[in-house]
Amino acid sequence: MNDLLIREPANADGAISFARGFVKSDAFMVLFREGMGLVENTAAYLDGEGRTQSAALPREVALSYATESMRLTTRLMQIASWLLVQRAVAEGEMTAEQARAENAKVRIPETGVSGTPAELERLPQGLSDLIAHSFRLQARIRHLEGQMNAPAPAEKANPVQDQLASLHARLGLAL
Repeated sequence: MNDLLIREPANADGAISFARGFVKSDAFMVLFREGMGLVENTAAYLDGEGRTQSAALPREVALSYATESMRLTTRLMQIASWLLVQRAVAEGEMTAEQARAENAKVRIPETGVSGTPAELERLPQGLSDLIAHSFRLQARIRHLEGQMNAPAPAEKANPVQDQLASLHARLGLAL
């Protein structure tokens, strides 16, 4: 599934694939820093303010809080793992084969809300904000992964070149 994320240039003219170029770009580093920052902010929230807020919640809401915070941390670990694999490939720290094996383990799932709207509405705003941010980041990564895994566009036939080649062949001229 993630073969294009780590494939060497596919065409003979040495053009670099979108995926290889993107993971070495400043835009990827912005995405990487955002993802790692979200992991850090979530950890700080859950260990600090979130712990205090969850202790004050009614029992049924506290159960939703625990469930959603576990889902959030799982989602963030999947995102962080994917980002780290991409960075390792870009920096030459990981071979294509190693990256393929790692990417097979890291599946960024479909973005979807897990709890009911009523349950999510009762969660502390800090946790809700982190969940929303993680879903947005997850959707961006899934979109990016889809772009990276899209088959390379087939070369379009050039009718002018075809006609010239035909004329050259008929006249016995070399191209």
